[in-house]
Amino acid sequence: MLVKTFGSAVYGVEAITITVEVNVTNQGQHYFIVGLPDNAVKESLQRVESAIKSNHYYMPRTKLVVNLAPADIKKTGSAFDLPIAIGTLGATEQITNPERLEKFVIMGELSLDGAIRPIKGALPIAIQARKEGFEGLILPAANAREAAMVNNLKVFGVSHINEVIDFFKDEKSLPQTIVDTRAEFANAQSDFDIDFCDVKGQENIKRALEIAAAGGHNAILIGPPGAGKTMLAKRLPTILPPLTLLEALETTKIHSVAGKLPENATLVSKRPFRSPHHTISDVALVGGGGNPQPGEISLAHNGVLFLDELPEFKRTVLEVMRQPMEERKVTISRAKIALDFPASFMLIASMNPCPCGYFNHPEKECTCPPGGVQKYLNKISGPLLDRIDLHVEVTPVAFNELQSAKEYEKSSSIRERVIQAREIQAERYKQNEGVYANAQMSSKTLKEICIITNAGQNLLKVAMEKLNLSARAYDRILKVSRTIADLSANADIKPEHLAEAIQYRSLDREGWGGN
Repeated sequence: MLVKTFGSAVYGVEAITITVEVNVTNQGQHYFIVGLPDNAVKESLQRVESAIKSNHYYMPRTKLVVNLAPADIKKTGSAFDLPIAIGTLGATEQITNPERLEKFVIMGELSLDGAIRPIKGALPIAIQARKEGFEGLILPAANAREAAMVNNLKVFGVSHINEVIDFFKDEKSLPQTIVDTRAEFANAQSDFDIDFCDVKGQENIKRALEIAAAGGHNAILIGPPGAGKTMLAKRLPTILPPLTLLEALETTKIHSVAGKLPENATLVSKRPFRSPHHTISDVALVGGGGNPQPGEISLAHNGVLFLDELPEFKRTVLEVMRQPMEERKVTISRAKIALDFPASFMLIASMNPCPCGYFNHPEKECTCPPGGVQKYLNKISGPLLDRIDLHVEVTPVAFNELQSAKEYEKSSSIRERVIQAREIQAERYKQNEGVYANAQMSSKTLKEICIITNAGQNLLKVAMEKLNLSARAYDRILKVSRTIADLSANADIKPEHLAEAIQYRSLDREGWGGN
């Protein structure tokens, strides 16, 4: 007897519905699984057989063929166990209502006793199931809340194969998982364990990070060990604008596909903060692999990618970021398939100014040999540095500031100013598709929007000449000054806005590295 069930395969951040055709005949004695399965899928028949027999059902002793259609797409992973098992029971008439199976997408990995383990990519699977008009989705209980964020689709979480069998035999009903997505999303958006008020002093660095957050600018923090670079960077998400529901959905899909969502999670409600170690490979950073998976830059989509000790990263790793930083996506190409992973992130990097860490330190002397500072800085290529708008020098906090009982500004206050500046930019760029912040504007848009007065032009000219700023700093200064003006709610870029932007170009100054 031939029976069809439906599963789903995830490619990139999208899902494709897979028809699982199970046919049992009396001619032959072997099991076959076809349709480009990988080893994990091929091994499913052993798990299915054990799970079925452990629960006092029988496995056919005749020929069994499982076809995963469309047959020209490679199927990976163990999530097809459950639809294959239910299809087998239907084909052997142990489930007597096989036409009902075609109303549901079924996914789950089976253990040998029939328990159902979690899967990856539940959210894109649910979105595709609703799109194709299925009545419901049956999947592991650990993934049910994640999938239940999709409305107009019945989601049933199960923990054992017997629950699914009884449901299709009309012996027991399954409880539907219902999630109030908007309420949970709204309640969790401002729930942070850290705050900018925890940081003593460093007002100039806080100001720089506020500008970075307001305009979506990339930034690099340069300073000696213990100055607070990492502490400040970790607090950046607390002042970024809250995720919109659409951004949260995009981010959650990526984390779901990568298997990074915690158990019983729903939407990712806070902007992600990813901080990979400097030993990371280029594939782990941008994504890829035999079955392409999103890398750290995609996991940081709509959030922050923090690279601590930037010069310690391998140069090849840093160079592969250049194109995704411009295009805000990364394309993983293979012989038969090309996948796009979103990668719209803010890059925040930190580094010591030299190998010993004390170049330009107000109290300690640098012990690096002549040329050592410049050699250290040269580990970061010019093209990558060109994509970083703010270069911020971090100095150690004085003892009296550490002992001060003064109350510092909270993240919530800074966040309000950032949100107001982003609203100004959203209105400004509403006609520019894909542009939401000042950091994303093109050269053409820059000329139209960043118009400066004669006084501002003279100031910029003097700065370029006196500080020996490179030509590539020009556009960056204009973009940052536009953001500073937005924070001040000024329609025009004033000389004081330009002056503040100019000071954030430390690494463009000739001789900064000690030569």
